[in-house]
Amino acid sequence: MAAGNLRKCLDITLSHEGGLSVDRRDPGNWTGGKVGHGVLKGTKYGVAASAHPSLDIRNLTKSDVEPIYWEKYWLPICGDQLPAGIDLAVFDYGVNSGPERSIKALQKVVGADQDGVIGPLTLRRAQLLPPVDTIKRHCASRMSFLRGLRTWQTFGRGWSRRVADIEARAVSMALTAEGLPPAVVKGRLEEEQVRARVDANNKTAAAGGAGAAGGLSSGAEILYGDFGWVGLALAVLLVVAAIYLAIRVKHSLDRADAYGESAKRM
Repeated sequence: MAAGNLRKCLDITLSHEGGLSVDRRDPGNWTGGKVGHGVLKGTKYGVAASAHPSLDIRNLTKSDVEPIYWEKYWLPICGDQLPAGIDLAVFDYGVNSGPERSIKALQKVVGADQDGVIGPLTLRRAQLLPPVDTIKRHCASRMSFLRGLRTWQTFGRGWSRRVADIEARAVSMALTAEGLPPAVVKGRLEEEQVRARVDANNKTAAAGGAGAAGGLSSGAEILYGDFGWVGLALAVLLVVAAIYLAIRVKHSLDRADAYGESAKRM
C-alpha cells in the first residue's frame, strides 16, 4: 500500500492540470457543465467550475485545492490503500473524468464487480495482481474512453500525452515500491520504451495498409461505380480504420517518449 502518497500524486496531476484555463470549448469550464450553460469561470489546478460552481476559480491557490483533491478524489478511490503507482493511475483518471469512472475501469481490470465503489474485493485484487500490468491495462481503458468523446478532436493530443506520462510515472512508482535498485527500474522503463516504439511501428505498417487498400481519393468513386453503396461504405470504413490506427500510433509514440523521460529521472 502507498499511504501518504497524495502529495506526490497530486504534484504529478497538477503538472498536467496547469493554471487557469477559460477555454470556452471545454464544458468543464462552465458552471452548468455544458458549453454555454451557466457562467464561464474556468478551471484552475484541475478544479473545474462544472464541479465547483460556487468557488472563485480564478483566485484559487494550491493550498486551497489540496483538501478538495483529498475529499473529492483521494478518499473515494481509497488512495492510501492502493498499491503505489496504481494509486496515481486511478487518482489522475478520477480527476480527469470522475472517480466513479476510474474506479469502474480498475474493477474491470482486476476482475471485481464494476459498481464504482472500492471495497475489500477490489482492494485485495489490486494488491495481489502484478501492479505494472494493472497500471497499463487501466491506462489503456482510459484511452479507449477518451477516444470516444466528442471533444477528442479538440483535446485528444493533450490527453494522449497526459495518459502516457501518467502510465510511465505510475509504472516507475510501482517498480520502485518493489524495492528494485534504481538501475533495474531504469532498465525496465527503457524496455517499456522499446516495446512502445515497436508497437508504434507495427501500427504504422497496419495504418499504411489500410490506407493503400482503399485507393482512398479516387478509389471511392471507382468502388461506388462498380459496387454501389457497398463499395462506398467499404471505402469510408477503410478511411476510418486508417485514421483510428494513426491515432493509436501517436499514443504509442507518446508512451515511448514518456517511458524515456521516466527512465532519465532515475
